[in-house]
Amino acid sequence: PPGRQVNGKRPQVLLSHAPGPEECYTAAHEENVRFVYEAWQEVEQQLDDSQRGESARGPVQYVEKTPNPSLKYFVPIDLEEWWAKQFLAKI
Repeated sequence: PPGRQVNGKRPQVLLSHAPGPEECYTAAHEENVRFVYEAWQEVEQQLDDSQRGESARGPVQYVEKTPNPSLKYFVPIDLEEWWAKQFLAKI
């Protein structure tokens, strides 16, 4: 519900007004998502550059040697798809 407290704080401004409460995002939430998205785009670019030999040094890609069984059904979010949906929802 609007005005609900989270961690003892009220959300500042709800930017999106959608049917369900899970579709409303605060300015801080959208700023955090944008920051992570832009940082990840930079890492992907550096990884591509290092794989093509354009850069001698690049990000180190970590691969879990013994996967955690509790993460068996974990599905990472596709940020590009998420942003596209957010953009289209605002049109």
